Amino acid sequence: MGFQVEQKENNMAVITVTVPQAEFQKAVTAAYNREKGKYQVQGFRKGHVPQAVIEKFYGQGVFFESAVNSCINDTYPEAAKESGLTIVSRPEINVTEIGTDKDLVYTATVATKPEVKLGQYKGVEVQKADATVTDEDLNEALQKELEKNARLVTVDDRAAEMGDNVKIDFDGSIDGVHFDGGKGENYPLVLGSGSFIDGFEEQIVGHKTGDSFDVNVTFPTEYHAKELADKEAVFACKLLEIQRKDLPELNDEFASEISQFETLDEYKADLKKQLEEAKAKSAAAQNENNVVEKVVENAEIELPAPMVEMQCEQMLDDYARRMQSQGLPLEQYLQYTGMTVEKLKEQLSSAKGAVFTTYSGLTVAQDTELRRELRAAGVSYHVVKNTMLRRAADALGLEGLDPHLEGTTAFAFSADDAVAPAKVICGYIKKNKLDEKGILSVKVGTVEGKVIETAEVQALASLPSREELIAKLMGSMNAPLSNTVNVLQGVIRNAVYVLEAVRAQKASA
Repeated sequence: MGFQVEQKENNMAVITVTVPQAEFQKAVTAAYNREKGKYQVQGFRKGHVPQAVIEKFYGQGVFFESAVNSCINDTYPEAAKESGLTIVSRPEINVTEIGTDKDLVYTATVATKPEVKLGQYKGVEVQKADATVTDEDLNEALQKELEKNARLVTVDDRAAEMGDNVKIDFDGSIDGVHFDGGKGENYPLVLGSGSFIDGFEEQIVGHKTGDSFDVNVTFPTEYHAKELADKEAVFACKLLEIQRKDLPELNDEFASEISQFETLDEYKADLKKQLEEAKAKSAAAQNENNVVEKVVENAEIELPAPMVEMQCEQMLDDYARRMQSQGLPLEQYLQYTGMTVEKLKEQLSSAKGAVFTTYSGLTVAQDTELRRELRAAGVSYHVVKNTMLRRAADALGLEGLDPHLEGTTAFAFSADDAVAPAKVICGYIKKNKLDEKGILSVKVGTVEGKVIETAEVQALASLPSREELIAKLMGSMNAPLSNTVNVLQGVIRNAVYVLEAVRAQKASA
């Protein structure tokens, strides 16, 4: 085998591979031995027809396709490895020469890791993050501790107010027809938490324990259940219980109960010290992040597009066949859902980070609360059919997602922050213990086009932000590349390439 490499524009390259005629003929003979049982010719027993006879009746190149595939599988990996290219896409194969008395020649067109044109990276100036702990910060931390240790006291002498913990029965209907997920009994709710649809909690305020009343709301336009979106609903409610938070007194006794200190002053001093350490650490990470962002701004980089567009039509055909096997034509499904493969592909390709979840059994209130938290973090959320996700993932070359697309699937993504989807989803699951109940759990995630497992999603959720992830990469610039790879999850691909270029520049200096 021999090969040549030709660099093209826009981070593309063509590897031309030559398989000697003798080697190709061996592959043709091997193909004949594998497939001869499929051919029948009068006068010969099945499976015993000579190769020359089959080629005479069925064409000289009858075994070429199988032989070519075999040769490519044997030679392309070696050629790609020895080429010295950093390949970031699947190859587009094109056979340029073939015949019984010719070498097999084929080309593999690939996208390669983009080159970076460094701008200024020495002496960049950024605004220093503030690490000061104020009295307001300390008071806020103390208030959180009081809230954490508060007890709930049943209220019988007044109506419900914002901030109260209540328990309610509710049963929703639209035009007198009840709908799935719209009923709850003895349901706990914090008024003002925004857990329910806009306007729901406000209408509980003013009612007393034992009151029965109607709550009128309108479902959001962007609601997971399309049959409920924009619909006006009536919830028949009964207020079962009202509870208020009774905060402990902030004194020496409280300090001694929740800490190792005997006095409030000692506890406050220690708490302030913890806040200072945490804020200093956060500020240092932010400072490093600001430097990285500035370095990236000053650099030029062009990411290759073929990894997204390549073989798109072929994948569309494959997706349509799979849909047809389930008894639903692709066109009909798209009509039902209002979603298109292109829309979904666009969302996947633009996402910095994404999390795929189950969602079986979510109540209306839980779904509303989750969507509210996701929107606040700039995260979009959709319930999507698995077959459509497979199609979009295939078109994007997103490998490793398919095995996780079983059962119900919801898709949360952010085009700006790799951490936000994982952080909100995992936080909501943990807060409400939904994974334990089998209601909502993480299937898999993606970061910058790479699939990550559940444990990695959870690890990503523990990180403070996309910016601090980048800062971690900055701190590892002097480490070997093999050690740096582990830090790349959750980091902007552009930043990765730029920082690698900076490191290379330093090494050559």
